[in-house]
Amino acid sequence: MIMPNIGALIAWGLITAMFIQVGWTPVGKIGGFGTHMVDGTATPWLGLVGPTITYLLPILIAYQGGKMAYPDHETRGGVVGAVAVMGVIVGVQGSPMFIGAMIMGPLAGWTMKKLDSLWEGRIRPGFEMLVNNFSAGIWAAIVAIFGLYIVSPIVSWIMTILGNLVGFLVRHDLLPLASIFIEPAKVMFLNNAVNHGVLTPLGTAQVATAGKSILFMLEANPGPGMGVLLAYMFFGRGASKASAPGAAIIHFFGGIHEIYFPYVLMKPRLLAATILGGMTGVFLNVLFHNGLVGPAAPGSIIAFTLMAAKGDLIKIYIAILASIAVSFVISWLILKTDKTEEIDDGDLAAATMRMEEMKGRPSAASQHLVGAGVPSSEIHRIAFACDAGMGSSAMGASVLRNKIKEAGFGDVTVVNQAIANLKDEYQVVVTHKDLATRAAPKVPSATLLTVDNFMGSPRYDEVVEMIRAQRSVPVGAGVGASSSSAQIAAESDEEAEGYAGHASVLTTDTITLNGSARSKDDAIREAGQMLVEEGAVDNGYIAAMYDREKSVSTFMGNGLAIPHGTNEAKQFINRSAMSFVRYDQPIDWNGNPVRFVIGIAGKNKEHLTILGKIARIFSNTESVQALENARTEQEVLDILGKVNS
Repeated sequence: MIMPNIGALIAWGLITAMFIQVGWTPVGKIGGFGTHMVDGTATPWLGLVGPTITYLLPILIAYQGGKMAYPDHETRGGVVGAVAVMGVIVGVQGSPMFIGAMIMGPLAGWTMKKLDSLWEGRIRPGFEMLVNNFSAGIWAAIVAIFGLYIVSPIVSWIMTILGNLVGFLVRHDLLPLASIFIEPAKVMFLNNAVNHGVLTPLGTAQVATAGKSILFMLEANPGPGMGVLLAYMFFGRGASKASAPGAAIIHFFGGIHEIYFPYVLMKPRLLAATILGGMTGVFLNVLFHNGLVGPAAPGSIIAFTLMAAKGDLIKIYIAILASIAVSFVISWLILKTDKTEEIDDGDLAAATMRMEEMKGRPSAASQHLVGAGVPSSEIHRIAFACDAGMGSSAMGASVLRNKIKEAGFGDVTVVNQAIANLKDEYQVVVTHKDLATRAAPKVPSATLLTVDNFMGSPRYDEVVEMIRAQRSVPVGAGVGASSSSAQIAAESDEEAEGYAGHASVLTTDTITLNGSARSKDDAIREAGQMLVEEGAVDNGYIAAMYDREKSVSTFMGNGLAIPHGTNEAKQFINRSAMSFVRYDQPIDWNGNPVRFVIGIAGKNKEHLTILGKIARIFSNTESVQALENARTEQEVLDILGKVNS
C-alpha cells in the first residue's frame, strides 16, 4: 500500500522541506503559516503541507489497499476504501492516519468484494450500473461511519501508546535502543510498516510543532545496511562478493534497503552489526539534535539530503558515516571469524528466495543478487521450468519462444523442463516465483528469472534485451538460425511439429461456454470432472490437480488458468485430453480474475502442440476477445486454430 504512493510522500516532503516556516525558503501560502486578510479579517493560511498529510496521503494509501483487496474490479475496492478512511481521519484528528488507512482500505475493499459475490449473476440486464453504483455508495458510507465510531478509537489508542513509548525513550535518552527492534524488523520485511505506519505519523506531528523530527531517520538510515555490504565487498566469497558492489549502489543511492536483506539472512549474526550501526547513528543524531522535515522515502542518501532540516545536513552525514563504520567493522569481524559454513552462490540465491517468500512477491531489486544481469556466456539455450514440465512451462516457453523468434534470434532454443530434470546446461532459466528456491540449486551457472504471469510477463522482454545486448544488435534486427544450431533448434521444434495422428485432445464435448463454478476449487473440479467423464483420466487425477495448485498457482495471465495434475499423477491418465470452460463472471484465482479454465491431462507430449497454440491465442488480446464472444463450442475450437489438426 505504501510503495505505490512513495512519489506522493516525496512531493509532500519536498514541499515541507522548502516552504514551512523553518524551511529553506519559507512561503506562508504554501507552508501554512502566517495570515492573510479576508474581508478585513486576519485569516491563517491553510497551506499545502497540512491537508496533504492529513487527507491526501491516507486517502491514496486506503485507495491502494482497497484496490489490492478487490483486484477483480479496476477501481471499485479502491473507491470504497478511499471513502471509508475518511471516518478514521475525522475520528482521530491531529495525527496522520496512515495506520487507519492501512486498516480501512483493505477492510472496505474486501467486504465490498464479499457483498458483490452475494448478488453476482442475479442482477437483471440493464440494472447493473444502478445496482453497482448504489451498493458501493451505501456500503462506503456504512464503512466510513464504522471507521468513525469503532476503528478510530482503537487507532487513537494505538497511536497514544506508541507516542508515549517514543516520548519515554526520548525523555530518558534511550532512543538508540529502538534499533534493537527496528533493524531485525526491517529484515523481516516490516520496514514499511514500522517506518510509514508508526514513525512517519509520529514524526509528522513533531514537525508541526518543532519543524523537524529525528523519527524520520530511525528506520530509513542507509548506514547499517551499507556497512554490511561493504564488508561483503572486501571479505565475502563467490556471488556475495561479486554482487555486493552493485547492491551497495542500489541501497545507498537508490534507497532500496531490501537489497541487503539476503546478505543478513545468510548470516543472521550480522543483525548485531546492523543494530549497533543503527544505534550509533541514532545516538549521534540525538547528540547533534538532527532532524528531517519529512520522511526519507526511499531511504537513500539523496532523500536524506533533500529532507534535511536547515543547518543539519553535515551533522546528518556524520551520523550516517559513523553508522556505516560501526556496521562495517562488526560485519568484518563476523565474516572473518565465522568458519562454520561457506558463503557461496547457492547461499545467496537461497537467502534471496527466502526474502521474497517473506515479502510475498518477487523483488525487482533482488534480481541483481540471483544473476538477473546478462550472462557471461552467449545465450543459446533457455529452459522454462515448472513442476512437471508439461503444463505451465510449456505455455510460458511457447510465449517466450515466439518473442525471441520475432526479435530475429532464431538460433536461440527455448525448451520446457520439469525442475527435477534440469541440468546446468542453460544460460537462462525461467520459472514461477514459487518454484525458484527449488530451481536455483539445479542451475547455479544460469541466470534465474522468476515470473508470476506466464502470458505477459515483462521478464520475457528482459530476456530478449539480454540477447540483444550480448550481440550488440539494434532493435528491429536479429540473426537467423545457423546450420551449426540446427540440432539445438530441433529440440524446441518438437512442440511445433506436434503429435498429429493421435486421438483428439480437445473436442466440442470437452468445451463448456457457461461454467457453473464460483470459486477456484469448484472450477478445478469442474474442469477435471469433464476429463473424467471423457474417460481420459481416473478420479484420482482431480485430487492431483488440487495438489498441484497448492504447490504453485496455475494462473497464466490474461484471464486464463490451466489446472493440471502433479508429475506423480501420470498413473491416473489414460490418454491425453483437455477441457475448456468459460465463465460469465471472473473466478477469483488467488487474487487474479480468471474467465477461462483449461484442464490438462498429458499422457506423453501429445498435448504440447495445443498448449503452444493456446499460448499464442492468449497472448493476443483480439483472440481473447473472440473467445469471450464465441457463441458455440465449435467457434471456440475454430478460434483455437483447429488444435487437433
